[in-house]
Amino acid sequence: MNKNNKKDIYILGIETSCDDTCAAVVKNGKEICSNVVSSQNEIHGRYGGVVPEIASRRHIEVIDTVITAAFENAGMDFGQIDAVSVTNRPGLIGSLLVGAGAAKALCYSLRIPLIAANHLEAHLYSNLLTLEEDIEGGFIGLIVSGGHSSLYLVESGWKIKEIGHTLDDAAGEAFDKIARFLGLGYPGGPIIDRLSCGMDENAIDFPRPMMDSGDFNFSFSGLKTSLIYRTKKDSTLTKKENIGNLVAGFQKSIVDVLTTKTMAACRKFNMERILVSGGVAANSRLRKEMMEKGRENGIKVNIPPVNLCMDNAAMVAALGYSRYIRGEYDSLDIDVNSHSDI
Repeated sequence: MNKNNKKDIYILGIETSCDDTCAAVVKNGKEICSNVVSSQNEIHGRYGGVVPEIASRRHIEVIDTVITAAFENAGMDFGQIDAVSVTNRPGLIGSLLVGAGAAKALCYSLRIPLIAANHLEAHLYSNLLTLEEDIEGGFIGLIVSGGHSSLYLVESGWKIKEIGHTLDDAAGEAFDKIARFLGLGYPGGPIIDRLSCGMDENAIDFPRPMMDSGDFNFSFSGLKTSLIYRTKKDSTLTKKENIGNLVAGFQKSIVDVLTTKTMAACRKFNMERILVSGGVAANSRLRKEMMEKGRENGIKVNIPPVNLCMDNAAMVAALGYSRYIRGEYDSLDIDVNSHSDI
C-alpha cells in the first residue's frame, strides 16, 4: 500500500511495434519495476534496415521469454498485475500482432483489463517516468525516430493535435540511409553521433530543408541527396580523415531544423514547455542544442534518459496507467493498425 492507503497499481506494458521486443512492469505510472528490451539490431544490421517479416518472426520467438523476464526482474508473478497495456498502433502489422496477441491472452486468462496504446503517445509519456511532477498538458511534443518526425500541440487533459510531420524521410531514417550509403553500419544514428563528436560541424555547409517554410513540417530526403551528390563530386569527403566532418555537418543540419521549428511552435502556441522523445532524442547534439535553445528562450525542455528514448515497454505501461485510473479499457477483439490516430 502507498502512503495514502490506496492500492498500488501495477501495469504490464508490451511493445512490439517495430523490431524491439519489450515488456515492463510499472508501479503507479511512475516507478519502473522492470524494463526488458530484446533488440534485433544484430539481425537487421546485415540488411541495413528492418526487414518486417524477419522482425515479426523474431518477436514470436522471444515474446514469452521477454514477458517472463519482466516479471522475474520485478520480483512479481502474473497474478499481481492489474492490467496489460500494449502498443496496437502505429507500426509494422506483423510485429504489432505478436504483442497484441500476447496481451490479449494474458488479459483473458487473468481476467484483467486490456489497454491499447498509441506508440507515439506512449513516447510522450516516457518523459513522465522521470519527472516528479504530473503533466496534464500545456506543451509542445517533438517525437523523432526512425519512422517519425512529428510535432504535437498537447493541451490540457492530454488533448493531442499534430501540427507538423515529415513529408518524406524521418530524421532517424535519414541517418540510417546515409550511414548505409557511407558503409558505416546500422543503426546509423548512434554511429553518426559518435563519429561527429569533436569534429568540425561547420566544415561542410548543408542546406536546412523547410527551415523557413512557415509551417511545422519536416523534409530530410533532399538533405540526404545533397550529401550523396557532394561525395560524388568530391570523393575525398568519404576518406577516413574527412568523414567525421561530413557526417557532423549532416547531423547539424537535422538538429538545427528540428530545434528551430520546435521553438517556433512554442512561440506560436504560447507554450513554455517541450517534451522531446523517440530514438533520435538520444542524439547528443540534439539533446545539447534543445536544452541550450530552451534556456535562451525561457522554455523548459524535458528529454528522457537515453534508454527511455528508445522503444521500450515502460512508456507503454505509463500510458496504460493513466487510462486505467480513468477506467478507459479496450475489448479483447481490438485490432492493430499501421497508422496513428493522432
